[in-house]
Amino acid sequence: MPEPAPIPMSATLAADEALARRRRAGERVLSMAGGEIGLPVLPVLRERLAAAAAENAYGPVAGSPALRTAVAGYWERRGLAVDPGLVVAGPGSKSLLFALLLAIGGDVVVPVPSWVSYAAQARLAGARPIPVPIRPGQGGVPDPDRLREAVVDARAAGQDPRVVVVTVPDNPTGTVASAATVRRLADTARELDLVIVSDEIYGDLVYDSSEPAVSPALHAPERTVVTTGLTKSLALGGWRTGVARLPDSEPGRALHTRLVAVASQIWSSPPAPVQTAAAYAFGEPPEVTERIAASRRLHEKVVRAVAAHFAAAGAKAAPVAATCYLYPDFEPLREHLAQVHGVHDGDALAGLFSERYGVGVLPASAFGEPGRPLRIRAATSHFYGTTDERRTAALEAADPLALPWIRTAVDRVGEVLADLTGADVPALVPHS
Repeated sequence: MPEPAPIPMSATLAADEALARRRRAGERVLSMAGGEIGLPVLPVLRERLAAAAAENAYGPVAGSPALRTAVAGYWERRGLAVDPGLVVAGPGSKSLLFALLLAIGGDVVVPVPSWVSYAAQARLAGARPIPVPIRPGQGGVPDPDRLREAVVDARAAGQDPRVVVVTVPDNPTGTVASAATVRRLADTARELDLVIVSDEIYGDLVYDSSEPAVSPALHAPERTVVTTGLTKSLALGGWRTGVARLPDSEPGRALHTRLVAVASQIWSSPPAPVQTAAAYAFGEPPEVTERIAASRRLHEKVVRAVAAHFAAAGAKAAPVAATCYLYPDFEPLREHLAQVHGVHDGDALAGLFSERYGVGVLPASAFGEPGRPLRIRAATSHFYGTTDERRTAALEAADPLALPWIRTAVDRVGEVLADLTGADVPALVPHS
């Protein structure tokens, strides 16, 4: 029997573990690699989880009725009404995404760049990832014209593309695809008979709430699966809870049946106590919406301060519209980086950030970019403090950049970029 194809460890998790080891060894490090949100658990959710700790029985594979009803309400408030019977919960949206690829079958179109696990999960499912570049500033959604070309070519070559995965808003670029791009994606997917899996885990972290991200499910409801969770909006990564919204169509209901069957063989049922707390959160009581709004403001202030440092150093990046991610391009500095540091691509650049400066970032290659681009992804979600007291202060601060631990982290980025590029990267203006 041939050996299975090697699957690398998630680049984000591997980078975080490496930095944690260096921190324990006493080194000065600054983590900008992983996207875990460094904020405390909302007290009311801790209380709900604790009160449900005695719930130790298996539940329905698709999730409890209370959770699925709450999630249906969450999506209805966003213009995506759904029968609770077409909602499936799982131990994290990451698990649900993999189960969906298994249930749909066939090869998988992924945007370039895209989150580190999409292509890896396609391979784990026995499929082939088909990379399609995004348009500038339209992260998370493959260029619809190039999508059509790639699928036609793949089918002519004997491949079997059946699904396109998109991220709205996007990781790694922090951008939000326009309504026009999403509409064209939906039209192209219908033309090519592709299922759309729309990963909307960052949907509640768009800075301008008057212009929310547009879901493909609004334009192709019969073929779009939407996934989300509480990992990013409420910083509950360790609780591992995610949900999927299946299409209300004959293919959608058939996919729901297959997805639940896959889930029954992998995780049996989501953890009961977490479902109880998650049902409360998806109901969006005032304290939950206020916490998410506070975290959104915090992300925006900090990531834009860091973006200003990258711009001052000469790197280019599309304006960040959501999340805590930056995707700067050092192409304008290629000659300088090559001559002074011997750096010719994003891998070497990320290595230099880590080895010389103790700053963890990820290269463009981790997100599927071919060739030798001088792009990296940087996340600011670890800047908010190492204790719940500091993290709460960050959430509550009118100006989080005035807090000394956040200011130190942001200024450290400026110091590193100034040394790396030779540019004049000013520190933050002193606060009164």
